Amino acid sequence: MLEEELETKVILVTGGAGFIGSNFIKHVLKKHPTYIVYNLDKLTYAGNLDNFNDTKSIPFFDDRYHFEKGDICDRKIVRDLTHLSNIIVNFAAESHVDKSLLSPEDFLKTNVIGTWNLLEAAREKNIEKFIQISTDEVYGSILEGSSFEDSPLNPSSPYAQSKATADLLALNYFKNYNLPVIIPRSSNNFGPNQYPEKVIPLFVTNALEDKELPLYGDGLNERDWLYVEDNCEAIDLLIHKGKKGEIYNIGANNEVRNIDLTKIILGHMNKPLTLIKQVKDRPNHDRRYSLNTEKIRSFRWEPQNNFTDALNKTIDWYTNNKWWWEKIKSGEYKEYYKKQYGLR
Repeated sequence: MLEEELETKVILVTGGAGFIGSNFIKHVLKKHPTYIVYNLDKLTYAGNLDNFNDTKSIPFFDDRYHFEKGDICDRKIVRDLTHLSNIIVNFAAESHVDKSLLSPEDFLKTNVIGTWNLLEAAREKNIEKFIQISTDEVYGSILEGSSFEDSPLNPSSPYAQSKATADLLALNYFKNYNLPVIIPRSSNNFGPNQYPEKVIPLFVTNALEDKELPLYGDGLNERDWLYVEDNCEAIDLLIHKGKKGEIYNIGANNEVRNIDLTKIILGHMNKPLTLIKQVKDRPNHDRRYSLNTEKIRSFRWEPQNNFTDALNKTIDWYTNNKWWWEKIKSGEYKEYYKKQYGLR
């Protein structure tokens, strides 16, 4: 075992009850037996403590896992938890593009003001690493080639704009205060426990209920799909080997058009293509994202999960865990997506 594995590190994970955050916490506690994790989450609609109830590995959490309900905009709780920690990994964010178009203020508050609050607390504590989780959406649409870490930012939605602003704010703290900031920018994640507003869990769960799948526009928008476990491994790697002040693109080179993704899902589930319903496109909908990932691959990182196998595994997870998503879709979100997409 490496010497660093024997060290005790305390990691503050914000937004740790969300999709990627919860997967990351489970990854860290499994891989690093001496690490302690504080999970700070506001438990808004997408924060779900059930994300920790689908695993047989709960006993290993014991006294190494601590949950705190709170908002990253709350200066006191952020300061208190930061002073207990060595490392901050900031997943906390409003992330649904459609909702950012309806309510930009919520995204600016959490994604910008909340990030600033964390950066201030980290500067006060002299934190060892500050991992600011970002997204490929900050680069905007790219019709040819791929975005590099130093490519211009061209966000298209209030969500992407708020994340780009948070990135620049974090880099400013590195430049002016030498805060050890690292920014991972990943492509579209998928996997277990993803809230069913995102395309894969929405389409899979709708298909399980024999309901329509709302496909935006002509369905030719293209995304690179990254299995969440591979992203967690990449973020973990950057905590230990990433260079402060640097940005790292994380992607899997699985670029798939939305229409093709939809057909793949229905094919695996033996559901008819007639479930596809083309709906009015999102305003200013980015056509294509693509990341150049040479920088992180120089650490000998590469995705370990084949796209087809990972997608099938994800579909099977939702099929076998209806208890997790049925109560979500029976409540607030059910009414939201009915109104948003005009579905039956």
